[in-house]
Amino acid sequence: MIGLWRDLGFASPIWFAALALLPLLWWLRRRRRVAAVRFARVDLLLKGPRAGKWLRRVRTALRIIAIVTATVALARPQSGARADSAHGEGIDIMLVQDISSSMLAEDFQPLNRLAVAKERLKGFIRGRKDDRIGLVSFAGEALTQVPLTVDYPILMNAVDNLEAGAGQLEDGTAIGTAIATAANRLRNAGGRSRVMLLLTDGENNRGAIDPRTAAQAAGAFNIRIYAIGVGSEGNAPIPVSRGVFGLRYENRPVRIDETLLEDIARNTGGRYFRARDAASLQQIYNQIDQLERSPTRVARYRPFIDEYRWPLSIALGALVIELMLLAWRGPLP
Repeated sequence: MIGLWRDLGFASPIWFAALALLPLLWWLRRRRRVAAVRFARVDLLLKGPRAGKWLRRVRTALRIIAIVTATVALARPQSGARADSAHGEGIDIMLVQDISSSMLAEDFQPLNRLAVAKERLKGFIRGRKDDRIGLVSFAGEALTQVPLTVDYPILMNAVDNLEAGAGQLEDGTAIGTAIATAANRLRNAGGRSRVMLLLTDGENNRGAIDPRTAAQAAGAFNIRIYAIGVGSEGNAPIPVSRGVFGLRYENRPVRIDETLLEDIARNTGGRYFRARDAASLQQIYNQIDQLERSPTRVARYRPFIDEYRWPLSIALGALVIELMLLAWRGPLP
């Protein structure tokens, strides 16, 4: 109860101005004079001038209670609606996920590369607490799916909706564009530590931005890039076309520009990892999960709850009781 009143606020406090009429109504009632006996009730007259006085006081009190609580209800009391700023041990992280058609390669059995990567990403997100995390997807171009946030359910939903080769983006692998897009989200972040997790399975073949130049710019903003190359050794079944019966696969060599990814990671103070199967990808995310943490200010928003029902119920109850007394004893002077 103490917590409720501490968090209580009002959506329409202007209605409290109506309470200023109560003293006026009391003053007008005091000035009113009864000119004659209004009711020919012998039993009431026999009881003398104090007859019904207690009843008048009860009904007056009930009317005041009804007016006050109805006014409170009209002012729309609300609890819990606020933004809590708290200090936590967290970092700012942008997840940069490749969704080019080659991510549908089925060398991470029983799932393809993207399906496994999405499950590992969600596991990584579940393991964080105070970090602000965002999501960028890329193929031949890059797109910010979710800006930095602590709203993890929205982030998880965005990861679930990632699809490769579905026309969301032009196909290809624009690593430089992806790094630049994510760095633009991180460069003004408030945390002292800024990290980019870049996962790809190919070579840079799209975009006008050179990946090393983009990484150099990210490093200037103190952004560390952890690059992950996914794909088995040798050949892998990779989709090459879409036919009447779905995707058509061919065994093709796995080409990952590891030299490029190593340079990107090293030049920003990060690390490069190679994931050849689902288990190794999980181990990589476990290692990255041990990144150092630095203090950051996190805002958590709590939705408000309308609390008008209680004062409205009291007002209606007071009116009902007054009407019952009126029906029982009749009007009083």
